[in-house]
Amino acid sequence: MALRLCCRSSARWGLPGVPPPARSHCRALQPPWAALRLPAHHFSAKANSKTFLSALVSKVKYMNERYERYLGRTFPRFYQLYSTFLKGFRIFYSEVKEIRRIKKNMSHKNIQFHQLPYREMERLRQFRRDLIKAIPVGILSLPPFANYLVLVLMYLFPRQLLIRHFWTPKQEAEFLDTYHNMRREAYPEVVDGLMHLSHSVADPLLQKQMLHLCKKVQEGFHPDVSELKALRTLFVGYPFGMRRLKVQQVKVLSHVLFLTPRLPSVFLRYRLQRHLLELYHLDRAMLKLGVSELSDEEVQVACYTRGLNSVHLRPSACRLWLAQWLALSCSLQDSEVSLLAHGMVLLSTNYASSKG
Repeated sequence: MALRLCCRSSARWGLPGVPPPARSHCRALQPPWAALRLPAHHFSAKANSKTFLSALVSKVKYMNERYERYLGRTFPRFYQLYSTFLKGFRIFYSEVKEIRRIKKNMSHKNIQFHQLPYREMERLRQFRRDLIKAIPVGILSLPPFANYLVLVLMYLFPRQLLIRHFWTPKQEAEFLDTYHNMRREAYPEVVDGLMHLSHSVADPLLQKQMLHLCKKVQEGFHPDVSELKALRTLFVGYPFGMRRLKVQQVKVLSHVLFLTPRLPSVFLRYRLQRHLLELYHLDRAMLKLGVSELSDEEVQVACYTRGLNSVHLRPSACRLWLAQWLALSCSLQDSEVSLLAHGMVLLSTNYASSKG
């Protein structure tokens, strides 16, 4: 005890002649149970909960991986559907978050749809189409126990009821071919309608050029963009302007753009013009970005949206066609969008066969 007091007083007051106690002596004077004390953070409830949650998550992931391997070995067809649905939900959820971000940015900066960059414009356009297709399925699943029936219908009719996120790669190629063949059935009727309306053109030279263009397409040749540009004035007023087109021609063009023709003529004409103006602004945003900046998949999607079946075309052929399309589209005024609808048919009817 006397030694301990001496050590404390000398260390505290710095008394001369008395050296400070060594560390080993002080440790020796501590009680033996002091070395057994653990740091306070080892008993933290927060640290324990984090450790427990991480262990639980890793365990769930391990069990899920084992379950997926079991499905892949035992039920390979069901596993393909299961993995497709799981992947589709993840992609759709991430896309919903991205759409919310774009909408928030538009509201914050007070900008319109046509002022967005190309990729954001294209996402909004495609998301709206997906949402329109998904709404009927959601309504059907509202009654009690109806979701089981909806699951069966989705399994039996995936093309009609499922959006693109839930298609397998094989289904996607097959369904896109089917959709294109359905709209391609309207292509000859569009060209026939142009030939019939050409007889109403007052200018003999423009009438001759239009008839020659239609005949060239009917004979299996791919037209030049310059031939379409030379006729652009005919697509403002009578007879090819959007407001002067006959109702039957508007219905056929709606079929080309995957729009229902079963609407009153006023709504049908307005809806067709709105979609063409959307395409018009998309083309300008794409030109500003540059076709070379687009991935092969983005180029194929862009060509398919504009009337060309790009499923079985090489990316280089798709880029060449898209450059021709932009040369036409970006030279037009918004009052000439009727030429875009007819150009979808004229520029895509014989392109695949000419490249083959």
